Amino acid sequence: MKVLLYPNLLKENAFEYTVAAYEVLVSSGISVLLSDEYKSIFQSLNKAEFLPERTAARSSDVIVAVGGDGTILKCSMLAADFGVKMLGINCGRLGFIASLEHNDIDKLAQLAAGKYSVSRRMMIDAEIIRSNGTEFLGTALNDVVISRGSDCKIADFEISIGDTEVSALRADGLIFSTPTGATAYSLSAGGPIIDPDMECIEFTHICPHSLFARTMLFGADKKLTVRFHSTNGADVCVGIDGSDDIKMRENDRLVISKSKKSIDLIDINGRSFYNSVNTKLMRPLKK
Repeated sequence: MKVLLYPNLLKENAFEYTVAAYEVLVSSGISVLLSDEYKSIFQSLNKAEFLPERTAARSSDVIVAVGGDGTILKCSMLAADFGVKMLGINCGRLGFIASLEHNDIDKLAQLAAGKYSVSRRMMIDAEIIRSNGTEFLGTALNDVVISRGSDCKIADFEISIGDTEVSALRADGLIFSTPTGATAYSLSAGGPIIDPDMECIEFTHICPHSLFARTMLFGADKKLTVRFHSTNGADVCVGIDGSDDIKMRENDRLVISKSKKSIDLIDINGRSFYNSVNTKLMRPLKK
């Protein structure tokens, strides 16, 4: 078995946790890969193999992200592109997607014995249809967010399926999320928690100017088209899993659909999704 360690060294203690993970993996007979950009930083890990990031991902059986949920989202496309399972070690505060806390690192030894379960998570694609053609924006494990730019006070959004309009109202923005992303931004905006084993697209408004705006759930086979209008002709911004925003102009159309790609998330701790909901969302976060 080969495991790619994917650390986010901006996170506190991520270096130490990466070294600890390396030691557990190597002692379990698992080969460890790292991106060659870390060769000088982790030069003491003399049994690790340093390769270009995509080459390392292609060669691995599992990617272990050391950071937080943002780190998992960042490397999710590597896992999806090459059909590699993924596991997260939490270095942050919430770490809802990550299945291991830093004090559970010794449980990585269970990878070699296959003592873990796998949850397949759907992803969604976003593309913009512009006047000069279609531009593919990317694939999200969590969500696609359309929000007003700095020069746009508020916008009128229209959401349709085919020729049928399903929602039209004024708001600061919209969130289209997967069941995995339902516990992220969408939850903060008033959306429901969704079992991550389901397949659907969740649509939630951001600060709608309406008393009756509610989250809507659509079947995974639906294609949602978004149009918008602003009073001063300003653009809005589209972000995919928290990535840098992409400008969307008034005559553009944004299309959201289920992706052909998916992610296999490893649960090595035996903790259910509902256990995480109870321990991480139902109780105050520790400082």
